Amino acid sequence: MEYLNVLVAAIASYVLGAVWYMVLAKPWMAATGIKADANGRPESGMGPLTYLLAFLAALMVAGMMRHMYAMANIITLTKGLISGLGIGFFVASPWIMINNAFGGRPFKLTLIDGGYASFGCGLIGLVLTLF
Repeated sequence: MEYLNVLVAAIASYVLGAVWYMVLAKPWMAATGIKADANGRPESGMGPLTYLLAFLAALMVAGMMRHMYAMANIITLTKGLISGLGIGFFVASPWIMINNAFGGRPFKLTLIDGGYASFGCGLIGLVLTLF
């Protein structure tokens, strides 16, 4: 049952990311400096491998969070959500900020990517405690 739990949490976070970056596509591309093609899509040529790696990353995060939740006995929806948001806002987002700062990237990129990391972890935490 725990494997299904992790898989559903990863899928939920992945779907959130798809929606997040569709809504924020233009500001994200402006912040990254990626140019758009005639259809408004990134010229960077993101192919299927990019999306597969994104899903594998969500699966890895969900798996580690499940492990941490089991060790810390985080079993309620409220604790799952709050702990997930904490992981996102206070672990993942600061690392994103460091990478972007040293890369000379605009702080807006940190807000976009860190926001997804934070809310994605929050959603994973919530889903992990649903069943």
